[in-house]
Amino acid sequence: MFEELSNLHKKCFPNKPWSADDFRELQNSGCEIIMSQNGFIVYRIVLDEAEIITIGVNPEMRRQGIASAMIGIIEKSIKNQGVKKLFLEVASNNVAGKKLYENCGFLPVGLRPKYYDGVDAILMSKDI
Repeated sequence: MFEELSNLHKKCFPNKPWSADDFRELQNSGCEIIMSQNGFIVYRIVLDEAEIITIGVNPEMRRQGIASAMIGIIEKSIKNQGVKKLFLEVASNNVAGKKLYENCGFLPVGLRPKYYDGVDAILMSKDI
């Protein structure tokens, strides 16, 4: 599973691919991982809040609703676990990502200057 995740992450993020060990460490530290043949989402729950750590869809399969479906799956799961708010960060220059998250109901709540190699990160949240 971790090798497959690493290979898919490399397709999604060729400039900063994560290794199988990176994903193993995330799972060992309490993160949940959902993976399909064409996408993955990594998130963690802390008390009544959750955070999406990363989400990726095979570039050949984008714009088919896979990412929003994965977000919907975790929203149902975390709501049943008492989570009240879901957070994520997105690079300010990631137009497609910002649109996806806005369409899923996330709102900007903060800014992390130069978080991604000099690019600002927009902190977004959604009430669950």
